[in-house]
Amino acid sequence: MKNYIINTLYLISIFTVLVSCNESKPTDKNEKTALETADLIEITKPQFETAKMELGNVSLQKFNETIQTNGMVDVPPANKAKVSAIMGGYIKTSPLLVGNKVKKGQLLLTIENPDFIEIQQNYLEVSQKLNYLKSEYNRQKTLFAEKISSQRNFLKTESDYKSALALHNGLTQKLRLMNINASNIKTGNITSIIPVYAPIKGSITLINASVGKFMNASDVLLEIINDEHKHLELVVFEKDVLKIKKGQNIQFKIPENSDKIYSAEVHLIGKSIDEITRTAKVHGHLKNENEPFLVGMFVEAQILVNSVEKIALPTSALLEDNGNFYILVLKEENDITLNFEKVKVKIGLKSENWMEIIDENSTLQNRKVLTSGAFLPKKE
Repeated sequence: MKNYIINTLYLISIFTVLVSCNESKPTDKNEKTALETADLIEITKPQFETAKMELGNVSLQKFNETIQTNGMVDVPPANKAKVSAIMGGYIKTSPLLVGNKVKKGQLLLTIENPDFIEIQQNYLEVSQKLNYLKSEYNRQKTLFAEKISSQRNFLKTESDYKSALALHNGLTQKLRLMNINASNIKTGNITSIIPVYAPIKGSITLINASVGKFMNASDVLLEIINDEHKHLELVVFEKDVLKIKKGQNIQFKIPENSDKIYSAEVHLIGKSIDEITRTAKVHGHLKNENEPFLVGMFVEAQILVNSVEKIALPTSALLEDNGNFYILVLKEENDITLNFEKVKVKIGLKSENWMEIIDENSTLQNRKVLTSGAFLPKKE
């Protein structure tokens, strides 16, 4: 009986110790949590003023969803011209330089070739022969109608006349393309030099011709660009194309002049996807076409496809520590010091100057936050 009582008392003692241990654990946890939330930072008024710190509140800010892209400054196809001659030859004169402005129809250069003389001679011979063949055709037509001449003679005369007429008309058009006046040839003015005129107005951007150089008919002599209507030609990946709509704003910069941001607007969206690059073209109109862009300049752009308003704080108010973000919320203020509470926050959207603060319970409404000059004290 005595042993039974001793064993029972021993078990009760162990049970009491275990219960005591279990009841002490929540107390430790609560004490640890209380220490974490009581993380206060004290700043004196002189420190606040010397560091030029500022207080502020959370506010609604606009965040833009953008699509990053790139492209180039370009002009419409009608404003670009690659100038070639209708026939090859040696460059006789080439007075222009890259950068010179030209008007439509202005003389660009001249080309010389003995073959030009032969074409004009053929034209002159056909012109003279055509008068005789036309007269003979009309005479045979009358004789055939009066049954004086045979049908065979009439058909032969008609064939000769119409063949000569076709040759004459073909040579006339060829001379027109060569910029040679057919009327001058009939007066005996035959030349071995043909002029090349500007098809559009603009500026010379490329010259391949130099005096004495032989140029084939397929060679590009000069290039002219009219930059009065510059635009953006952007490349957008397939996954982003459906987000883009006409009228959306474009912000872009020239990498060599990255400090300045320029504006444009989506005007046209390509209707097909390139099979190799899986991209589409987006045509943007510049808000200011008087900017000194050069055609072909590379641009980095972002297209603003959506805009939302969110509660936010300036990026200068956020403190990052080991991947977590904190803000300093004013808790107490007196004549000497300001006491701030370090509060962990969740962030959402970001812009250049603002960060969204996810405040589901509106705990930061009407609370003063250190928005400029925030810092985390070093841990000892």
